[in-house]
Amino acid sequence: MRFLLIEDNVKLAQAICDRFALEGHVADHADCLSDAELSMRTVAYDMILLDIMLPDGDGREFLRAHRSANNPTPVIVLTARSEVSDRVGLLDLGADDFITKPFDFSELEARIRAVMRRFGGVANNSKTFGDVVFDTTSGSLSVAGEALQLRNREMRLLEVFFGTPGQIFSKTHLMDRLFSFSEEVSENAIEVYVGRLRKKLEPSQVAIETVRGLGYRMVLEQ
Repeated sequence: MRFLLIEDNVKLAQAICDRFALEGHVADHADCLSDAELSMRTVAYDMILLDIMLPDGDGREFLRAHRSANNPTPVIVLTARSEVSDRVGLLDLGADDFITKPFDFSELEARIRAVMRRFGGVANNSKTFGDVVFDTTSGSLSVAGEALQLRNREMRLLEVFFGTPGQIFSKTHLMDRLFSFSEEVSENAIEVYVGRLRKKLEPSQVAIETVRGLGYRMVLEQ
């Protein structure tokens, strides 16, 4: 997943970004609303983590504008306010969830999983395609009944393909999902990760197919 973290506390933001990186996620950090809006014009994010009190404005106004523009990207608000009225107000503005500072990272990760399950209309983190079962939380993969373990970026790449099987994803799109603005990588990196996934999927009915000139898609072989 690729996150946009809008938070002016640099220490907290770095800790969150480092934690996500350990899990193979990508997090772009914006310390103000103007930088956040610029990032959103550049990249399509899976989720936004939003602070309220920011140097150039109120996160609630950002949230109101986000929903008024019919942007469906889930938003979890990071707030120091614990009053019920404040939390109700955030939900009414369109927040998908909130977490009160200070918080434990494991709780934040659990809330992210819960929001993404609701957003995707599923009850759990396990997804099945053909004879492949993929658990997005544990990173476990069952291929034709054989249990395999994925590395972090292999897991995040497979998440993309499992999200919409059959859809073609360009190398540029896949790079956006796997790497942040600060990482300098070439499209060859995508070829490497796709190659690793293909080897793990070989015993199954599932394949990652190259669509010449366009990118890759996950399909069921006949």
